[in-house]
Amino acid sequence: FNCAAIPAALLASELFGYAPGTFTDGAKGGKTGKIAASDGGTLFLDEIGDMPLDLQAHLLRVLEDRAVNPLGSTRTDPVNLKIICATHRNLPELVRSGQFRKDLYYRIRGAQIVLPALRDRADIAELIGQIVREEDSTGAPAIEFSEGVMDLFRTYPWPGNIRELRN
Repeated sequence: FNCAAIPAALLASELFGYAPGTFTDGAKGGKTGKIAASDGGTLFLDEIGDMPLDLQAHLLRVLEDRAVNPLGSTRTDPVNLKIICATHRNLPELVRSGQFRKDLYYRIRGAQIVLPALRDRADIAELIGQIVREEDSTGAPAIEFSEGVMDLFRTYPWPGNIRELRN
């Protein structure tokens, strides 16, 4: 679930769900949120660093209590799920500046995997070869690049990372 792709006003209902009658144009029977739908499994929260502070508090409560309250409801539904989060933002810096809750940061930071920027990878030649093979649907012989072109690939800063390389 991409936390940055949904307007803040809708994010709460998407994550926590809502009870029947909560919204004028809402689903007649209410809606199950992503958290309840992930009960017994794993929820991947992409761009967690873009989640508004008020929703961070709600998410923290879900993680602490292992229960979710749909919007507009007094009922509490138990949930058992694992959360995996990703972000391109510097969460410790957001915590220092007050834009990300410290308690939520420590709650979600069990194991951290840092993916290097494309410009910092040592395997760029292999990665380029793999992408060329994936993108080629013609069955033609493999494309090979001159050493000069490979040097350009190695020294280019790749601000768009792999998406830029692929395109």
